[in-house]
Parts: sequence; C-alpha cells; structure tokens
Amino acid sequence: MGVVPLKEIVDRALADRYGVPAINIVNDLTLEAVLATAVEQRSPMIIQTSVKTVRSVGADVLMAMWRSMTAGIEVPVTLHLDHCPDRSVITDCLAKGWNSVLFDASAMPVEENQRQTIEVVREAHAIGSHVEGEIESITGVEDDHGSDEESKRQTLEVSLTFIEATGVDVFAPSIGNAHGIYSSAPELDGQRVTDIVEATGIPIALHGGSGLTDAQFQDLIARGCAKVNISTALKIAYMKANLAYLRDAEARGSWDPPSLFAHVRTDVVNLVTGLTDRFGSTGKAW
Repeated sequence: MGVVPLKEIVDRALADRYGVPAINIVNDLTLEAVLATAVEQRSPMIIQTSVKTVRSVGADVLMAMWRSMTAGIEVPVTLHLDHCPDRSVITDCLAKGWNSVLFDASAMPVEENQRQTIEVVREAHAIGSHVEGEIESITGVEDDHGSDEESKRQTLEVSLTFIEATGVDVFAPSIGNAHGIYSSAPELDGQRVTDIVEATGIPIALHGGSGLTDAQFQDLIARGCAKVNISTALKIAYMKANLAYLRDAEARGSWDPPSLFAHVRTDVVNLVTGLTDRFGSTGKAW
C-alpha cells in the first residue's frame, strides 16, 4: 500500500464497483486533512492538484509536502495532475513524481488531441505513470480552465477509437455533468458510461461530482465511474469554514490562527468522510 499508481486504484474500484474520491487540494492543510481522512476511513484516495495550484504553490513544494505526508501511509493513495492542457507542465510534474496526469486537449480537434495524447501516454508509461484522457470539454470553469458553453459530444465510435489508439488508462466522457455549481438538476447520460465500459473495460472518471445526488452517484459508479472528482465542494467547505470562524473571532476579539486551522480542518475532514461513505470506498483499503 502507500503511494501507488493511479491504475491500481481505479482498476480495483471498477472491478468492485465503488467510487474513489479524487479531491483537488489547495494547500498543506487540505492535503493533510484529506490524507488523514483516507487513513481513518480505510479508503483509497486520489489527491489532485490543478495547474493553478501547481503554479501558485510550486511543484517542488507540493512534491515535498506529498512525500512528507505520505511517508508510511497505510492506505493506497496517488497524486494526479488535473485538467492540464500545457505539455510542459505535464512533463515537469511527471519528472518530479506525479503518478498520473489528465492531458486536457479537449479544445483541439479530436485528431490532434489523439495525436498528442499518444505522445503523453508514451511519456508517462515510460516512467510508470498513467494518463487520463478526454475529447470533450466538461461544461463550466474550474481553476481558470474550461468553458460555460457545452461542447459537442462525440459519437461512441469516436470515443472508442480514441481510447484504443491512445492507450489512456482512464477516460472522462461528457455525460451532461459540469464543473462548479449546477444551476439546475443535470440530465446525465449514464448509458454512455455503460457503453464505453462494456466496449473497453476502461475505468471512467466522473467530473463535476460536487452537487450530484446520492442516487446519481450510485447509478454512475455502478456503471463504471471509478474515479469521482470533487473540487468545488472542498473549496466551498474550506472558505466557508474560514469565513465563519473569522466572523466569530472578530465578534469575540480573539485572534488565534491555530484554532482557525483546527476549525477548518474539521470541516474538510467531515466533507471527505461523507464522500467516502457516499461513494462506497470506506473500508476498501487493500
């Protein structure tokens, strides 16, 4: 156990039909809280960093934090670079020790996306890392990446050709999901997940998990969504916890940063604990 390749985590989740939380952390506090919850819940965990977080914190600092906090950890965890269209950032993160990357070339024509994804897969597999691919932009903007306009969904045949040609380890289809806050209840195309999994056996990544119902999660995980991305929900929990504590501190005239950190950590832990229960990953550590 400990730090393992992404494929080891998602392949087991797909086989046993549970979902593994893939949570975008934003700093050392959130990283520690998510990892501690993984240990407490005996749950596999995918830690994700956005390109924005890599650039704001620094790849070397993030990797130092990761190695320090995962030393001796007794549950399977992996470090994933989320939605990255920049090949140079992908190369840098892989070289520094990220276990997997999402090469997001969804803004390109499918043919060019496929050509470059083949190159990224070759680069990652050469050092034992893995690649998530996608050919359609997920609606919504997350960490300065994406668009509020829904992209055209490709046919099943195009998706299957892309998966076979590139050799990606995880695939993220557009099924009516969206990044950020849903303005209305999404209509999800679960059959598309079933069709891709039945044809390829590949684990599916569900993006835009923040805001979906338990019934939607259960249905999509049963169909093959082994990796369930959560970003917005953590950001909201983190910032609301800070805001609530600071308002109370101001009213009391009491300023104690360690108490603030403990309060925020508790709310992050509570969020992640709920996710492992909802996705069925609690107690699934190997």
